Amino acid sequence: MKKGKGIMTATIGLICFVLAYVMFMQFRTVEETNITQIENMRETELSETLASWKEKYQETAEKLEETNLKLQEYKQKRESNQEASELLNKELTQAQTIAGLTDVKGNGIIINYYDEDTEIGKVTNSNLIELVNELRLAGAEAISINDQRIINMSDIININVEGEDFILVNTKRVTSPYTIKAIGDQKYLESALTTKTIGFVTRHPNATLEKRNNIVINKYNGNIKIKYANNAVKEEK
Repeated sequence: MKKGKGIMTATIGLICFVLAYVMFMQFRTVEETNITQIENMRETELSETLASWKEKYQETAEKLEETNLKLQEYKQKRESNQEASELLNKELTQAQTIAGLTDVKGNGIIINYYDEDTEIGKVTNSNLIELVNELRLAGAEAISINDQRIINMSDIININVEGEDFILVNTKRVTSPYTIKAIGDQKYLESALTTKTIGFVTRHPNATLEKRNNIVINKYNGNIKIKYANNAVKEEK
């Protein structure tokens, strides 16, 4: 009887031990499985996150490159437009200067020309036209008579009203003494007008010449009207 109890007790103990061992191994397996799954999940998430950031980085890099290309293109266009604009402004300024439509300043000469009570008499429009032509031939870039800018279309005419003679320049009345300003190479201008026997100042004792720096000649203030000349447009063949 005691022997049977001992065998039963041993058997129960063995069964408990086996059960305990099986439970322990199962718990350990579950524990290891969970840790592995967690680690695998973390690794997967990290890989996915890394891949996502890599993709975003590539997209950002591509957008940055595209933006830089556009900026470079805009910069080139701006510089090109700026250069074209500066060139056009320069040409426009030169054209306006040649046309007499801007105030100018530079070195040149001033001629004081006045009426005489002697046999020389009064200055005529022909005298002023002759002087202007000689200045132009000498390379004068800007000319004025009593602050009236001389342009290609300027009129220098004699007027007689009720027995009184006077001169009109650009429809404005001018009187003696006449101050003629010319901007250009001082040596050429002086030489052309003072050349022996043929220079204007040499031939007209009532005219004096002086070289002057920083001469200011005002722009032409009249209205320029073109009636008969039109732009020539070439027809495309």
